[in-house]
Amino acid sequence: MKSFTLATIFMLLASQAWSDSFDDQLLVVQHRWAQIQYQLPADQREDAFEALAEQTAGLVESNPERAEALIWQGIVLSTYAGAKGGLGALSLVKQARSSLETALALDETALEGSAHTSLGSLYYQVPGWPLSFGNDDEAKRHLQAALRINPEGIDPNYFFGEFLMQQGETERARVYLNKALTAPPRPERPLADQGRRAEIRGLLAEMH
Repeated sequence: MKSFTLATIFMLLASQAWSDSFDDQLLVVQHRWAQIQYQLPADQREDAFEALAEQTAGLVESNPERAEALIWQGIVLSTYAGAKGGLGALSLVKQARSSLETALALDETALEGSAHTSLGSLYYQVPGWPLSFGNDDEAKRHLQAALRINPEGIDPNYFFGEFLMQQGETERARVYLNKALTAPPRPERPLADQGRRAEIRGLLAEMH
């Protein structure tokens, strides 16, 4: 009985430690993504994103019920596709869409609606039929859903602003981009915030 009790306690402690470690593992992925996206030279990003995609796949495999892991798998795959370019990127964006749709089915509010944000950005950035699944109506639907969940967030405002800019709605775009620029900081993701603000300023400069 004593050995059974000790074994049970050990299993419970191990389970708790793994549970606690998920957020740490996810933060490692988030930080590495920001380093690759905003600090690595462009010619080094493809290989770095490929390695991060493998790491994120392992996180999803270990936590298939966690929408957060699937969201970041989608984000990593989509930015990997952007770094890769060409026809080879098309299969990656389809994989990214699949991960994000699975995340939505699990919890559309996870990470403040980031699955909607990332799906929306994919829909307006990838080519339309017959090459890929690009669709401005779907982009708008997902981006507006993201804004309903996280109206003050830097990412949903940035991506909706960029979408509106591509649609030729410059003045509306400016409103959302300025809101993104003054969004509350994310203390756990300072590099991502810094990089995103630089992108926002770049878009705003294009409007002048």
